[in-house]
Amino acid sequence: MSTTTAAAPLTDAAIMLRRNFKHTLRNPVALFNSILMPLIMMLIFVYVFGDAFDVGVDYIDYAVPGMLMMTVSYGLSATSAAVSSDMAKGIINRFKVMDVSRGAVLTAHVVATMVRTLLALAVVLGVGLLLGFSPAATFPQWLGVAGILVLTVFAVSWLTVALGLAAKTPESAGFATVPLIMLPFLSSAIVPAEKMGPGIREFAEYQPFTPIIETVRGLFTGAPSAGSVIAAVAWCAGIAIAGYVWARAKFSKRA
Repeated sequence: MSTTTAAAPLTDAAIMLRRNFKHTLRNPVALFNSILMPLIMMLIFVYVFGDAFDVGVDYIDYAVPGMLMMTVSYGLSATSAAVSSDMAKGIINRFKVMDVSRGAVLTAHVVATMVRTLLALAVVLGVGLLLGFSPAATFPQWLGVAGILVLTVFAVSWLTVALGLAAKTPESAGFATVPLIMLPFLSSAIVPAEKMGPGIREFAEYQPFTPIIETVRGLFTGAPSAGSVIAAVAWCAGIAIAGYVWARAKFSKRA
């Protein structure tokens, strides 16, 4: 195989990625959902409801890890709708005629989602620090936070791409991500799971976002729980694999 042939998928992925970034910049709703909405939510919960929650620590220190997870989920609808739009408008068929690598199309959507979400996470974390968030994490623990967040974003990005491919219209694709957006509200993001009522408490304890949030929260405090870390990594790996396999299967069927 020649060097040019081997490099073709990477070149195609770079072109698709540039295209997705341009679309994101032209879509103010996507930027609002991924950056401004989590900031608004953090301000509301910290300054309006914060004193009502007894979490054992300053509420800003408890809330920031949960707000980071909300940041991850809030930006997903734009990706799902964009993927569905590409399929509905025949864009994929044009790429096939142009001999663009099939894998590059999906990979570009995942990478664009990750870059957009990680930028939003940095902004939300920065604002949290300005509001008084004071983590006790060491440098290795900060790296652990970064690793868990990147792994989470990677996993849900593939799942979101799969949802977009499975949807019949861009509108239904955006609606399909609503459960992912709601999951952080039914986790330990806002209040500890043990303070919730029966039924909701059990759901919060065993859904995927809670161990991820608790891992981030534990790393920030300098005392991560091994059980939460293992559960978080396992959930991320499972979601990533399921999303990737589903996305490739749907893409092969529809493209």
